Amino acid sequence: MIHSLQLRTNPETAGEPDRLKRSVAKKLGVDEAEIRHVDVQRRSIDARKKQVAVNLKLDVYVGEDYRPADITLPDYPNVSNSPEVIVIGAGPAGLFAALRLIELGKKPIILERGKDVKERIKDLKGINVKHIVNPDSNYCFGEGGAGTYSDGKLYPRSKKRGDINRILELLVGFGAVRDILVEAHPHIGTNKLPGIIASMRECILAHGGEIHFNTRVTDFLLEGDALVGIRTLKGDVFRAPQTILATGHSARDIFTLLHEKGIEIELKPLAIGVRVEHPQSLIDNIQYSCGSDRGEYLPPSAYNITRQVNGRGVYSFCMCPGGVIAPCATEPGEIVTNGWSSSRRARSTANSGIVVELREEDFMPFEKYGPLAAMQYQKHIETKAWEAGGRTQTAPAQRLDDFVNRRMSADLPSTSYSPGITPAQVGDLFPGYITEALIRGFKLFDRSMQGFLTNEAVVHAPESRTSSPVRIPRDHGSLEHVRIKGLYPCGEGAGYAGGIVSAAMDGERVANAISLKI
Repeated sequence: MIHSLQLRTNPETAGEPDRLKRSVAKKLGVDEAEIRHVDVQRRSIDARKKQVAVNLKLDVYVGEDYRPADITLPDYPNVSNSPEVIVIGAGPAGLFAALRLIELGKKPIILERGKDVKERIKDLKGINVKHIVNPDSNYCFGEGGAGTYSDGKLYPRSKKRGDINRILELLVGFGAVRDILVEAHPHIGTNKLPGIIASMRECILAHGGEIHFNTRVTDFLLEGDALVGIRTLKGDVFRAPQTILATGHSARDIFTLLHEKGIEIELKPLAIGVRVEHPQSLIDNIQYSCGSDRGEYLPPSAYNITRQVNGRGVYSFCMCPGGVIAPCATEPGEIVTNGWSSSRRARSTANSGIVVELREEDFMPFEKYGPLAAMQYQKHIETKAWEAGGRTQTAPAQRLDDFVNRRMSADLPSTSYSPGITPAQVGDLFPGYITEALIRGFKLFDRSMQGFLTNEAVVHAPESRTSSPVRIPRDHGSLEHVRIKGLYPCGEGAGYAGGIVSAAMDGERVANAISLKI
């Protein structure tokens, strides 16, 4: 018999199979020897009280053998001679759209401005070590998109957009560990995700799809109100009746091109702030009340915190336990910070974006740019940071308590940000309302996470790529652009997703919509 069981226990019991089996036997009132397997269906940590607990959802096999369910990939057909769909961008939205198109018998032709996952590594080293930004190959652009080398978190901000489990099971089918189906906050890790992305690519090619790397789109070919093709930087032309635009939130040249071609886009407010790094042991102690050692049964602690300051949300974003701060500029002459963790989250530091919610009126100084005003606002701050950093990828930085008290840091500790940091009045990089909101937000954070506001922590500036600065409007039913037939805005860059899983779900949704037409 299989018993479904909810169990709240301590980390030691949750982490030791024999202890867990004994605890389950006692709770069910059965002999331990009768239990053949305990299958963890769901696991989450509750650190709200001093005694940390682990909540488990279990299937307990009593007197019955355990047969794990196979997770297999769909039976993809060969689509070499099938109707073609252009897919611009090989991030999660583009890749999952392509796979779904193949599943539905359509041929995806993926155009990716960057390089494959292996070749991207050279350009990441270039920005980290030599401060050289390749506009087509960096932390944001290239096979797999921004998530490939910036963490691989899999928990979406919204769960109302599609079948999350389907996306997670596909990732497992392409090589991800099964734990992502169990954890409340699943995470693959920057060291693991490239191999999974490569497996997806091989599947697309093996079943007749095409992928063209180093292929930057420079023009949209219009006939009346219909998009009929794409021209690339090399001069090549690709034609198809349907094109999925899945370029990610940093494709400023594409947003500019759309505007210049008269293809409707809209300004979309975003959030901007800093990335703060603490010793991981300090965050563990705040969250777990564990002193200097959290022990072997608890993972590096994360946090998720939001406060209101003058009617604006101030909140943590893309928190990376045991992680690294990365340089994520996409053009020379700017600084952008983000964070990532490996699968083990084994680094000694924790980092998170701390950002301030912006409003449409905040972009008025850039109103001459129309729907690109938020993009120009974002770019202005990134350029100021580059200048403050000595016109290199060296990031302006300040100890956290010094930032809050508006004083220059006399010195700075080393941080995980590889290009290096330089002392600066970080608050001067932002409009006053952002700086004031951050200062008050940090003080409020410290009330609920005592010890958070400390000079052991360092703020790096700026955290500015939290989401797309535009939305590309589409029809709610057909998912086509509201005015241009054959154009399907998709994913985070179009304003319809917020991370790997939601972008993947949107990619599948757009592929489904296209399959109804061809």
